[in-house]
Amino acid sequence: MMVIAPQSASGVVLDTPEASKLLSAVAIALSNCSSLWPAFVPVHDPSRKAYIGIQNMGTIFTRRFEADYIGSQVPVKLMHLEGLYELFISKFAYSTLDLSMHLFKVHFKMKLTFQTLPFDDDNDDVEGVDADIAQAGGYPDADTHHKTQWDDDCPWSEWYSAEDPVKGFELVATWSEKMVESSLEMAELENASPHEAEKWMLYPKFSPNLSDGSRGNRVGFASQLRLLIDALDMSFHAQFMEDFVSVENSGSDNLKSSAVIPPPTVIDRLLKELFHEGVQLPDFSNSEHKTSRAIKGAPRESLFAQFCLHSLWFGNCNIRAIAVLWIEFVREVRWCWEESQPLPRMPVNGSIDLSTCLIHQKLHMLAICIERKCQLNEDFQDCIGSNDQSSSLEDDDVDMEDPSILGTPSEDFTGKRDSPVTPDDLRGSGSTVSRFNFKPEDIIVATDLKPLDSTRRGSAGTVGTMKLLKSYQSMHKPFTQDAPLMTEDMHEERLQAVEAFGDSFNFSAQLEREVLSSDMSAFKAANPDAVFEDFIRWHSPGDWENDDMEETGSSKGSSTDRPKDNWPPRGHLSKRMSENGNMWRKIWNDASALPVSEQKPLLDPNREGEKILHYLETQRPHQLLEQMICTAFRASAETLNKTSYGGFKQMATKMDQLFITLASGLKRLRVNSLSAGSESIEDLRRLCGVFEHVEKLLTVAASLHRKFLQAPRLSEAIFSDYFSFYLQRMGTRSKDDNVQKEFDKKQQVRFHERPVVSNMFTPPTANQSWRKVLSMGNLLNGHEPVVREIIFSMRDSVSGNHYASRTPNVHQQEIETYRMYICGTSNDLRVALSITSCD
Repeated sequence: MMVIAPQSASGVVLDTPEASKLLSAVAIALSNCSSLWPAFVPVHDPSRKAYIGIQNMGTIFTRRFEADYIGSQVPVKLMHLEGLYELFISKFAYSTLDLSMHLFKVHFKMKLTFQTLPFDDDNDDVEGVDADIAQAGGYPDADTHHKTQWDDDCPWSEWYSAEDPVKGFELVATWSEKMVESSLEMAELENASPHEAEKWMLYPKFSPNLSDGSRGNRVGFASQLRLLIDALDMSFHAQFMEDFVSVENSGSDNLKSSAVIPPPTVIDRLLKELFHEGVQLPDFSNSEHKTSRAIKGAPRESLFAQFCLHSLWFGNCNIRAIAVLWIEFVREVRWCWEESQPLPRMPVNGSIDLSTCLIHQKLHMLAICIERKCQLNEDFQDCIGSNDQSSSLEDDDVDMEDPSILGTPSEDFTGKRDSPVTPDDLRGSGSTVSRFNFKPEDIIVATDLKPLDSTRRGSAGTVGTMKLLKSYQSMHKPFTQDAPLMTEDMHEERLQAVEAFGDSFNFSAQLEREVLSSDMSAFKAANPDAVFEDFIRWHSPGDWENDDMEETGSSKGSSTDRPKDNWPPRGHLSKRMSENGNMWRKIWNDASALPVSEQKPLLDPNREGEKILHYLETQRPHQLLEQMICTAFRASAETLNKTSYGGFKQMATKMDQLFITLASGLKRLRVNSLSAGSESIEDLRRLCGVFEHVEKLLTVAASLHRKFLQAPRLSEAIFSDYFSFYLQRMGTRSKDDNVQKEFDKKQQVRFHERPVVSNMFTPPTANQSWRKVLSMGNLLNGHEPVVREIIFSMRDSVSGNHYASRTPNVHQQEIETYRMYICGTSNDLRVALSITSCD
C-alpha cells in the first residue's frame, strides 16, 4: 500500500479536484510499472482521517477506494444494522428508489468483540496499601482488605496478595456469510444473541507486569528473596548478629538510613504467631516435593522455615531487621528450654534428618532434649510420690517380692524407644523396649521362674520361647536406651575423634561402642545367667548359625517339642563373631550387669540443650543468612508447589525443574565459600530471576484454572499458548527485536464451553456502566460489543450490463463489484468503500 501525502501542516489534500488529479497521475505511473499496489491520498479535514484510493487489478478492471471516519455524534440511524444496510445500498442504487421496497441480494458478514469488566480493577489500590505496610515493617490487619481477592484460597495468600495476571477476556463472535434481501432482516439480526454466532474466539488480556519486570511494583517471594540475598551480602561486615543492632556497630551510614526496624508491637505479634501454643505438628513428608530434600534447608512447616518466611516480610528484609528478629527468636527458644515448654512446630521424637540445614537439626535436637528433661522430671516426681505412699502400700498387704512381677513402675529408667515392641516381635531379633513407652499389658508373666529370677532387673518380659543356652531359663528382653542422637556437626566431631585413634579401632564399632555396651549391660541385668552367645542370638540373630538347618525335614521339630536332653541347641557363632580379639566380645566382658535405670544416659538432655542454645546465640551472621536463604528458597518453592492449577503439564514440569535448579544453585552454600560481593552472590540473584519466572507462570496457571473450572480444556489450551509465548522471553531482554512483544493468540470456544465463557460477562452495575448512549444491540449479558465489524458486498458477473467486457474471448466470471467495511461503536464509526469497475 502506498500513501501520497503533501508536506503541509495538515498533511492532507483539501481540494477535491486536486486530490483526484494527483491520484490519477499516481495510478498511471503504477500501471506503467505493472505494479498492483493500491495508492491512497488523504483528503478533507485531518480529524476525519479520510482517504481516497485506486488500485490497478492487472486486467481491464480498476478498483477505487473511499474511507471516512466519524469520531463523535454518530447519527442514530448509523448505530443500527438497518441504517448501515441502507447506507451500503445507497452507494449503487438510484437515489429516487424507495430502498425499503426493493430487494437487493447483499452478502453480509459480521464480527462482534465483547470485553469483560476488569477482574481486578481495585487491585492497584490494595497493592499500594500492601507496599506501604511492608515498608513500615508491619503486617496488614484483618480489616485492611475490604474486598475479596482473587487469590484468597491460594497458598501464597498467607504472605502476600498477588496481582491477577489475567486482567480480562475479549470474546470475538463471528457470523458466517449470509444473503440479506431487506432491511427488515437486518433489524432481526440486530436483536440476535451472540450465542447464535457460528464461531467464538477467546482472547485473554494479561497484565503487562508479566512480560516487563520493570513495570509496576510486583511483590512476591522472588522480590523478597532478592532482599534476603542483599542481607547476606551485608552479613560479612560483622562477627555477631548483635553488632547489627548496636548503634555503635551498625555498619555503614547507608545501612543506617535504609535499614528499617519494625516497632516492638510487630515483633511481639510475629513471635506469638511463631510460638503459638497448641500448634499441631504437621507431617513434614506429606507437604514436601519429591526433590525438595536435595535443598539443604528446613521443611516448610517447621519452626525455622516459618521464621525464614516471616523474615522475608519483616520490615524490608534488611540485615538489621533480621538481626533483631533472630535475637528475639533465640530468646523465645531459650525460654521454652528453661521453662520446659514444648518447642512448637518441631517433633519430639524420631531421628535427626541430616539432609536439612544445621539450625533445623539443632532445633529438632532441642525439642527432643526438652521432652527428655520433662520425662526425667516426671519420673523424679513419681519416685518421690511412691516413697511418700510406701506406708499405705504396706497396709494394703501387697506382695512386693512376687517374682512374677517383672519390673516396677517406680524404676527411674532413662532410655526409651519410639514405640513399644511386643514379645512375639522380638523372637530371634535384636529389638529392644524402652522404659518410657512401657505399658503394664506389655509385661509377660513367667510361671516357671526360679529363685535366681529374684535378681533379675530391668526385664520387659520373655522373648517368645527362646531359652538361655546354659541355664535353660526363658530369655528376657531388657529395657534399653535409645542410640544417642547426633546432628551433622556432632557426626563430624565424632568422626574426627575416631580418626585420631588410628586404624587399631574398627570405625563402625567405635561409633556404636557406647550403645552396644549399654545394651549388653541391660541384657546381663535382665538375664543373670546369660552368655555372649545368648546376647548374639537376641541382638544380632544373623551372627548365630543354627546347625539344625542341616538336618532332614523329618527330624526337624519345634523347640517346644524337643526334649531337654537335646539342649542346648546345636549352633555356633558366625565367623566374624568368633574371631580372636572380637570387639563385641571384649565389650561383653567389660560390661557390668546394670539395668538402664542405673546406667549413665547416652544422651544428657541438659548438657546437649545448653550446647544447642550456645550455638544459636553465637551464630555467625553469614552462616545464619546462608541457612536462611536455602530454607527460604525451599519453603517458598514448597508454598508455590501447593498451588492447585489443574492438569497443566508444562507447569508441573516447570515446578520440577525449579527444585532441581534450586538444589544445584544453592549447593555452594554448604561449603561456606561465599564472601561479600563475590560472584556467587550474583549467581544467587540470577537464581531469584529464575524463581520469579516460575512464580509468574504459576499465578497465570492458578488464575486460568480458577476461571475455567468447568472448562479445563480451554484453560489448558490458553496456558499452553501463553507458556510458549513467555518461554521466549525468559532470559532475554524486552528490547530484543526477535521476541514477540504482545500475546495475541486466540482460542476457539466449543459449543459446550460457551456457557462458561458467557458467565464471565457478569451484568455491569450502575457504577460500571460508562456509556450513557443508545445501545447498538447484540447484547451479551448486558454487554454491548466494544467493536463491531461488518462487511457488505455485492457481486455481479462480468457480462452483466455496465461491467460487460468488449472482448468476447474473456471468460465470464463473478466479481465483487461493491464492498463496504464498517468498524466501530456507537461513539465512533469507520467506513471504507471499494468499487470495482472497467472504466
